[in-house]
Amino acid sequence: MRRRDALAAGLGFACSFPFTARAQGYPDKPIRVLQGFAAGGNADTIARVVGAEMGKTLGQPFVVEAQTGAGGTLASAAVARAKPDGYTLLLATGGHAVAGALYNKLSYQTVADFECISTITFFPFLIVVKADSPYASLADLLKAARAPGSQVSYGTAGIGSTHHLAGELLVKMSGARMLHVPYRGDAASVTALLSGEVPFIIAPPTAAMGNIKAGKMRAIATTGARRWGQMPELPTVAEQGVPGYEVTSWAGLMAPAGTPRAIVEPLNVAVQKALQQPQVRTRLEDIGGEARGSTPEEMTAMVQSELKKWTVVVNEAQIPKQ
Repeated sequence: MRRRDALAAGLGFACSFPFTARAQGYPDKPIRVLQGFAAGGNADTIARVVGAEMGKTLGQPFVVEAQTGAGGTLASAAVARAKPDGYTLLLATGGHAVAGALYNKLSYQTVADFECISTITFFPFLIVVKADSPYASLADLLKAARAPGSQVSYGTAGIGSTHHLAGELLVKMSGARMLHVPYRGDAASVTALLSGEVPFIIAPPTAAMGNIKAGKMRAIATTGARRWGQMPELPTVAEQGVPGYEVTSWAGLMAPAGTPRAIVEPLNVAVQKALQQPQVRTRLEDIGGEARGSTPEEMTAMVQSELKKWTVVVNEAQIPKQ
């Protein structure tokens, strides 16, 4: 119901938009979409799948470019500095808000330097163990991590990743003793789990599903507020003794601050239309996501809420500011 309501709200918002900006000639050349992670990864795939459909609506191609480094902040900085003319956009992810909480010396402001266009997709993380792990459930793992004198380590894609802060939030809310072991990306953390370096990892579905399907790893929890549609038998963290716990990452489009509303509006319309295409929805589901558009105001409020949430986690966990 939540997904249908959110999507309907986004479509109602989109349908109310006149194409004022297009009447003035926008767009009349290709639109660049910057994303801050490796080509072929989640962010790159989302940008390409949705951008291709948006291009059909707006009559110009969307050209996706990877500007990797510094946890995605290089791409964010480039878009914040770009001319606010609608021709340079950012495919932002949950890491955009995490970076705002973690980095002291960003060259941009997480919210104020951007115009939100629309959310695109939301996805949970998975808590994963080896297939032969003694932990049959997250409840088992937490019991071990709460035992006197014990400490359970966990791997993630790196310090300051959303995965890392999801682990710190789990520690805070569960009272368990856990040691974070950062790796250089999801692939490295998966390798570490399979080799026995760590007893569990926190990873996005795309990083874990291949080994789960091959019988090499097992998911014991999903971090979302509700069970994940592709694994409905998998309990949430909240269902296993940590009420109120939720970490759901996201992706959405942003433009530089000052981009005229008459440009933001048709971009939002194009996102909503793209998310109605069966092939787009299916592709987003294939990489673990749920298609969900929004109004610019809804996305702005969500980013503000995420920034506040992760700032609290960073401060309470005493994670060194970068």
